[in-house]
Amino acid sequence: MNRRGAASGPLPARGGAAPQWALRRGCAPGEPGVAGAGGASPQDDPPGDVPQEMVLELVAAATMAPSRHNSQPWRFRFDPASQTIGLYADPERMLRVSDPAGRGLHIACGAALFNLRLAAAVAGRHPVVRLTPDAGQPLLIAAVRLAGPCQPQQQEIELHATMAARHTNRSPFSPRPVPPGVRAELAEAAQIEGAVLHFPDRQEASRLLQLAQDAERDLLADPAYRAELARWAGGARDREGLPDEVAGPRDPERATPVRDFTPARPQPAGYAWFEEEPQLAVLSTLCDDKEDWLRAGQAMQRAWLTATLRGVAVAPLTQPLETADAWQVRDPRSGIEYPQMILRLGYGLPVPHAPRRPVSEVLDNPRPDN
Repeated sequence: MNRRGAASGPLPARGGAAPQWALRRGCAPGEPGVAGAGGASPQDDPPGDVPQEMVLELVAAATMAPSRHNSQPWRFRFDPASQTIGLYADPERMLRVSDPAGRGLHIACGAALFNLRLAAAVAGRHPVVRLTPDAGQPLLIAAVRLAGPCQPQQQEIELHATMAARHTNRSPFSPRPVPPGVRAELAEAAQIEGAVLHFPDRQEASRLLQLAQDAERDLLADPAYRAELARWAGGARDREGLPDEVAGPRDPERATPVRDFTPARPQPAGYAWFEEEPQLAVLSTLCDDKEDWLRAGQAMQRAWLTATLRGVAVAPLTQPLETADAWQVRDPRSGIEYPQMILRLGYGLPVPHAPRRPVSEVLDNPRPDN
């Protein structure tokens, strides 16, 4: 995929001007926390050595991010000389059937990057980010330099506090609508990170749900996809993937707005009646290259943490984006945008969290021996 000549930059809010960018001093407009703004600032002062405990805490925060099938496709490396944490893609955890281009991998790593940025700010370090900083290292997704001291903003503190509570909820939601004020907050959260979040009306949501149903049918017809799914979902899992208790039930009467993670089983793990009219949101970017996917991941995570803060449950619905017909997800009434994620929103009962690998498995060198 390519940019097809589209102009770069942040997307304006539909029907109005963009809100003020929530940026720290020294950040470039449209790229919160990213190096390259020009000019010195207090955040560029020599910060001193980062304690090992802080590095471990920051990486632990990053690993709380969501990823497709909970594959956790990331690794981290700390360079004491530059006080930089490198975020790397882990090709061994790439979903080569459902995500051959690596879009989902980059979105997941973008979400981890946002968590890392947020945790650094709350820890009092200004995160200076460079996306895909070295063409000679294609697996290096981003570099986060822990620069001079900073004072965390109240919103950052609040979002950071929800990080451990955020999770995917694949249970049925109540018919209670997400209030317009909360939707506006989620849209602004996405826009701060250079993306746009649309809330389709009833007719468009129905079309997207049908696309998801059709896409899942096509995916399940592929034995390679079913084998990939079996690697990551079902059974008892304590470090990665989706154990039975988080995979979600099936609706006995209508199409379930949740992926079928265990299609090989004669019967699902459970049944439940889902909401008749799921509330959806579509996250899009103006362009469609790897950096845009990373921005989409950061936007998704900021919006998801904001939803968690407001008591709104979230579940991704990405099947249509995993096929050759992904372009159909775009609302024909919208402008030139590239859909990156479909989110189902609502209010549901508490569900278990998916497991995570320990930091020791994803951090290559927390501190040199000397």
